[in-house]
Amino acid sequence: MANFNFNKVILGGRLVGDPELRQTPNGIPVTSFSVAVNRRTSSSNTEQQQTADFINCVAWRSTAEFISRYFKKGSSICIVGSLQSRSWTDQQGQKRYATEVVIDEANFVDSKSDSAASRTGSAPYAPESYNPVPSYASSAESAPKFEEISNDDDLPF
Repeated sequence: MANFNFNKVILGGRLVGDPELRQTPNGIPVTSFSVAVNRRTSSSNTEQQQTADFINCVAWRSTAEFISRYFKKGSSICIVGSLQSRSWTDQQGQKRYATEVVIDEANFVDSKSDSAASRTGSAPYAPESYNPVPSYASSAESAPKFEEISNDDDLPF
């Protein structure tokens, strides 16, 4: 049988708290936070109920800096990463375990206006270079030109 091993996690949810950027003793940026993800469950009378799972996540280096800069408590986020389990011994000598998503990439979910409205009293979190729809307000800038096709019979579909 082929070696069939992979570990990929994709989550979409909302941040439970503000991510706090820290640094390791070696100066590597890291942030950890939880993401609330809604899940539907069926009760005994077959009614759909909604509950939330709180998933612990950790991001390193530039991904940690990006998340801590542009995402706040309540922000919608889509993350891609892998599931990791680790263990350690605490100060009382007890063995402790943690399972968390180690984030490879994080993406915006809300539009700029949605996120600005949900975060009262603060500037929008989108970077200056983020502009999903180009504006052609001035006459010097013109919208892209598209070629008119007069005969639909030449189309391949």
